[in-house]
Amino acid sequence: MLPSNRGHFYIKSFKFYLESFKNLMDLLIFQVPILMVQASLDGILLGILFALIAYGMALQWGVMNIINIAQGDLVILGGYITYFMYLSGIHPALGVIVAPAIMYFVGVGLYKLVINKVVDRDLFISILATFGISILFMQLMNFAFGADVVLANSEFGTTMLFNNSVTLPNSKLFSALISIIFAIGLVIYMKKSKLGRAIRATAQNARAAKILGVDTEKVYAATFGINAALCGVAGALVAITFTIHPYMGLPYTIRSFMIVIIAGLGNLPGVAVSGMGLGVFEEFADYILGTEFRIGSVFLLLVLILVYRRFKLSKKREYLK
Repeated sequence: MLPSNRGHFYIKSFKFYLESFKNLMDLLIFQVPILMVQASLDGILLGILFALIAYGMALQWGVMNIINIAQGDLVILGGYITYFMYLSGIHPALGVIVAPAIMYFVGVGLYKLVINKVVDRDLFISILATFGISILFMQLMNFAFGADVVLANSEFGTTMLFNNSVTLPNSKLFSALISIIFAIGLVIYMKKSKLGRAIRATAQNARAAKILGVDTEKVYAATFGINAALCGVAGALVAITFTIHPYMGLPYTIRSFMIVIIAGLGNLPGVAVSGMGLGVFEEFADYILGTEFRIGSVFLLLVLILVYRRFKLSKKREYLK
């Protein structure tokens, strides 16, 4: 194909896809607006769950200055705890109590074995360490549970809205409600409890907190344990609402990272809004591009956000720490 013909072909292809996109948006917005309602509600409910996972990442990142690449794998491990309960004849809804209790001690154990050795090191060292933990968890879960896609069936049923035009699985409503309850509970705990105040003090200035008598090692261990517990809750909800398998942790890590860099550390309302925004974006990407491009669109969005932030920071002569 000659260069001129190739360029003409690319232009015609671009116009074709642009026209197809316009027709699809016209279909969604004007001809079948109920699809917009369905996608928006699904996205908001999904985004609340994403926000809970991201809140745990924001907490341990802000206190310990560690980016946890194993965040999503902790979520999946919590999901497998719930799935094991389901196989044992216990209703999976109880996983939102059992999974975080177990995952808290898993998080504390990880801190004492690995994370405490990289807390004061370069951020890149913590990324490598948690990446190694992620690979280990994936292989252990694959060995213990197999690579099959599984679901903890809650049998919660379905809620129909707008004359049965909009379908909302009750498992998604349950997931959103539990996520909100745990998020509010953690906020209250961080403000009212002695350990919560110590965590906030350490996040502001670890050296000053240590001088004033705060046991920062205990604070770091508790922080990583709380993060793991939140992942346990989220994992239980994922197992009930969606599906899990050992190698699907990375997308949850990417989502959490994206939400945190958009909202900022310590900004809980921002995390909630960013999480719901990401959920709605995913649902619309699913409707417009197809399910096979859903995760790919999330990775593309992350790249665009990082490029934008890098450009914005370079104009201010700042850099990401």
